[in-house]
Amino acid sequence: MEPNEISKRQRELFVRKSARVAASYLKRAKALSKVPDAAMPFFDVLEKIYIKMEDIPKAKDKKSVGTLCVMVPTELIYAAGAVPVRLCSGSYTAYSIGDDYIPRDACPLVKAVMGLGEMKTLPVFDNCSLLVAPVTCDCKKKLAGAIGSVKNTVPLHISPLKKDDADTEVFLKELYRLIPILEKETGVQITARSLAEAVNMVGNAQYELSEFLTYRKHDPALTSGTQVLLIMNAYSYMPVDLWAAQMHKLNQEMESRLKQKDFVSRKNQPRILVTGSPIAFPNIKIPLLIEEMGGVFAADETCMGERGIYDPVSVIDPSFDGMMRALASRYTKPCTCPVFVDNSQRIYRIRQMIKEHKIQGVIYHVLRGCLVYDYEYQLMEEAMGEMDIPIIRVESDYNEEDVEQLRIRIEAFIELIKLKELKREA
Repeated sequence: MEPNEISKRQRELFVRKSARVAASYLKRAKALSKVPDAAMPFFDVLEKIYIKMEDIPKAKDKKSVGTLCVMVPTELIYAAGAVPVRLCSGSYTAYSIGDDYIPRDACPLVKAVMGLGEMKTLPVFDNCSLLVAPVTCDCKKKLAGAIGSVKNTVPLHISPLKKDDADTEVFLKELYRLIPILEKETGVQITARSLAEAVNMVGNAQYELSEFLTYRKHDPALTSGTQVLLIMNAYSYMPVDLWAAQMHKLNQEMESRLKQKDFVSRKNQPRILVTGSPIAFPNIKIPLLIEEMGGVFAADETCMGERGIYDPVSVIDPSFDGMMRALASRYTKPCTCPVFVDNSQRIYRIRQMIKEHKIQGVIYHVLRGCLVYDYEYQLMEEAMGEMDIPIIRVESDYNEEDVEQLRIRIEAFIELIKLKELKREA
């Protein structure tokens, strides 16, 4: 199907179906437990983007720059006077359209992004004046070329190595190459002052997240993990200062819930960590099934979750080059994405999270066609075996045909954890 063959009727059907699916998932997420009042603005943002089909909240004079991975330094985009928008979508409807342009066995996330580009019905995508696409896995590499037919796209080379300073230099050169492109697009020069302000602004959001994670670790849980994931997803579509300010209010509400012992789970409910391929709204069926089947979605190690904004930039040298080097280090060295050759940090991080969040089981999520994450499952299985933590591999797509099969497997996994805990107590 050629782009010009997509009729007005097809676009209308696309919008209706896409909005209906997103509304259904959002409704189910809200029904899991009482939504914190301070979390509603995050839900409202997702509703405006995917159901009402509105653009991101921003000043009219500001441009938006789309990104296709958490390895794009958002600080540079803010320093250029624009607002970053992460376009990694979980839309099944867009995925279905993208299936006509992307090979059958490719990642559904890549298909969804391509589908959004071809349909031209989602303002948050269409209004981006530029896309920055890190060349990570093979699918993202080819997407950077394919999506260029519908949107001005800048590929960003990511070195497969990150251990040595020479590896960081490779990414640093890419960031310096990106600067004049952003400046030309926005008409704003990136200065040491604007970059420092952007680093501080993003750092404030990271601080609020770190405060929130102390509440998320609490057992029993203070709020639904699926709702937490939606809050993390909303970060993709909100200016960082607005997101941080709302997170501050949410932290205050979590403190109030803690004092009043207003919990949303019981002490003996299985606490589960989800890791693996990204879980992007509206495709939140795995978290929903965990909590609808009686588990607690207690933590996630995914790039659409807390990993995307977990590590702050550590600036030692406040000069422009010093800040640029700090950015290059922050977006590569702590990153636990499996696109890197050596990814032992990821095992260490998950071990750490299991202890901090009192995790009793791990669900390893693999999007069909996502080979880099699938490749690492065996390593994860061995590490969990050493810790005596049950783990299950769950392969899925964006369609809903596998929901009942997933429901059975996840429910059985939760019962396994319960049985294991009963034996341990006995």
